[in-house]
Amino acid sequence: MANHATSLPLYEKIWLKRTFQRVMDTLVLILLLMLLSYRVLSVNTFTLPWFLAFICESWFTFTWIVILNTKWTPALTITHLHRLLQQVPELPRVDLFVPTADPILEPPIITVNTVLSLLALDYPAYKLACYVSDDGCSPLTYYALVEASKFAKHWVPFCNKYNIQVRAPFRYFSDVSTANSTTEDSLEFKQDWLRMKDMYDNLSKKIEQVNQKPNAFQIDREFAVFSNVEQRNHPSIIKVLLENKEGLSDGLPHLIYVSREKRPHYPHNYKAGAMNVLTRVSGLMTNAPFMLNVDCDMFVNNPKIVLHAMCILMDSKNGKDVAFVQCFQQFYDGIKDDPFGNQCVGTFQYIVRGMAGLQGPFYAGTNTFHRRKVIYGLCPNETESEKKGKLTEKILVQQFGCSKEFVKSAVHALEGSAYSSNDLRPSNFSEAATQVANCGYENDTCWGKQMGWLYGSVVEDIPTGLDMHSRGWRSECCTPDPIAFTGCCPRGLLSTMIQQKRWATGLTTMFFGKHSPVMALLFGKIQFREGLSYFWITNWGIRGVFHVCYVALPPYCLITNTNIYPKGYGLWFPIAPFVIYNMHSLLEYLSIGKSTRFWWNNQRMSMIITTTAWFIGFLNGVLKQLGLSDTVFEVTQKEHGTCSDDGDNADAGKFTFDKSIVFVAGTTILLVQLTALCIWILGLQTSQGGNGSGLGELLCSVYLVICFRPYLKGLFGKGKYGIPLSSTCKSAMLALVFVYSIIG
Repeated sequence: MANHATSLPLYEKIWLKRTFQRVMDTLVLILLLMLLSYRVLSVNTFTLPWFLAFICESWFTFTWIVILNTKWTPALTITHLHRLLQQVPELPRVDLFVPTADPILEPPIITVNTVLSLLALDYPAYKLACYVSDDGCSPLTYYALVEASKFAKHWVPFCNKYNIQVRAPFRYFSDVSTANSTTEDSLEFKQDWLRMKDMYDNLSKKIEQVNQKPNAFQIDREFAVFSNVEQRNHPSIIKVLLENKEGLSDGLPHLIYVSREKRPHYPHNYKAGAMNVLTRVSGLMTNAPFMLNVDCDMFVNNPKIVLHAMCILMDSKNGKDVAFVQCFQQFYDGIKDDPFGNQCVGTFQYIVRGMAGLQGPFYAGTNTFHRRKVIYGLCPNETESEKKGKLTEKILVQQFGCSKEFVKSAVHALEGSAYSSNDLRPSNFSEAATQVANCGYENDTCWGKQMGWLYGSVVEDIPTGLDMHSRGWRSECCTPDPIAFTGCCPRGLLSTMIQQKRWATGLTTMFFGKHSPVMALLFGKIQFREGLSYFWITNWGIRGVFHVCYVALPPYCLITNTNIYPKGYGLWFPIAPFVIYNMHSLLEYLSIGKSTRFWWNNQRMSMIITTTAWFIGFLNGVLKQLGLSDTVFEVTQKEHGTCSDDGDNADAGKFTFDKSIVFVAGTTILLVQLTALCIWILGLQTSQGGNGSGLGELLCSVYLVICFRPYLKGLFGKGKYGIPLSSTCKSAMLALVFVYSIIG
């Protein structure tokens, strides 16, 4: 019986049979192919708009093939914690990474809650080390972490004593029902609860006061290192805030503050550069074989998540070739019915789960457990003898840099060995860690090229994950109940657009660069269907180009009295795939418990985002690839949301605008559609010998106006609810140029 227990798998993968979904997906594909066939066979109606429509619809069909391929074999992963504790007597160490970049857009109180939730994980404390990367080099962030480390000495024991589920204080205390919970000693619990609540309120007030008055504390003693520093011009600063010197299982994990060196003339490579610095610093200080990275606004919602992830990574049979474990992103502050379409529900439920049935999900940039040796560039098929043969000192220095201490730690990581227990004090390596955090350390090394988080794009996660899959590694999803992490999603239209534009820019540069899925399929060890799945996310920017072209065709036809859609019964060829697709997607949302309104908001925002943020992101990416512009990394603003769906914010769910170019693009599309409809209604079309515009073009323009209805309201809105006059004028000029170029 004992042998049988030790041979049982630590996790199982179950492939889901979604027959109805497969049938509907296939039906949509057949209808799209029928539409393309109709266009090819209708040579007698061939015009330039007709040809452009055929090209766009061909791209949409290819995109649908990619989606169908990705969704075809979804899988569910089930972990067995009791087997892990039976089979793995000595749990491995895990380093925890929390990057933050701007104390204004990412308030320190949010980072503090994330850190506190990580410090309170249900895992041996001496095996955890939390590293916070402050790319803003802010004394405010450092002050907040210092105060949080004091509060953690009370918060972590409280969570362990009462087995608290949600271990981010902000989330825990926002639920008033916790104060009335019944336990074996409810009076003692209530007293402890009130004490902790008062302590957290005091912590929040201290941080808030410092945020409002940055000069509230003096830059001296331990804060002296922050004197005369600038956000992009400062030395490396590394501080050990908490250290479990005694190695106590029920103590507190290590907590280390890291602010890497930045100088004006050295590229810092955005978040990827910060993550690589954390990798090197942690490699020196603790050198855990596994690493978890979470964004500063992602709180632990399941304190046993590390154990769940270890079930996958430590499985003796199926876990050896797993490079990383990806946990779903969910949001605690989602506004009712997702008006901005940024909760990514469909993406994780269908796309990510579908990739889980292949070689594994893509790396989403947060909520991810990594193997350190994979980050160091190791391939799954390299044996111990091959590794040792390659680990010559000269090659190691060329790859990892000139720090002898770090090279030594890298050898331990690659060979699967560990430091001795006497070496595991982070404070022993502060000086060496400062060296590897300097901005010139990576010169002439493999960092950002063949190892670590890859450079060359403002999105570091997708190319890094693709590189791992290209080397032959797998990845797995981890979706325990309750969900592992919850975070705050963008709560406004501008934040959503900034985020989507940044993603599209980075993915475009990736698609046309050396880390393209095309290159992975041609020269890597990635599975064909997995490589094809990467096309779904890497062509976001390109998709924007085809969408913009397609939405420009109906107004062109209405103005010139030509057509791109057939008339009579032939109109069903474009209508059928549109109707069936929307019915199918609606059923998918309803099947996961979402409302019709939720579905429509996502459909509408998909159209808006694709034709604005993704299109602008594509242009930025192309200019970046051509060397005509420098990419600017725009941090998405994090807001301290409430626990209710709607929040207490009066602006929750309302569309607000500013002078951003993404709003100019959207307003231009709306004005073009309205102008074309007015010309059609008034009978002012120009005659270019076409067959006359029909019902198809009219319905398409009307549908686009409905999708852009928030922009229509913005034209007449006031203040932040209205589109700025300067943006309206720019859009009107662009619309006028479009119409005049057609008429002229």
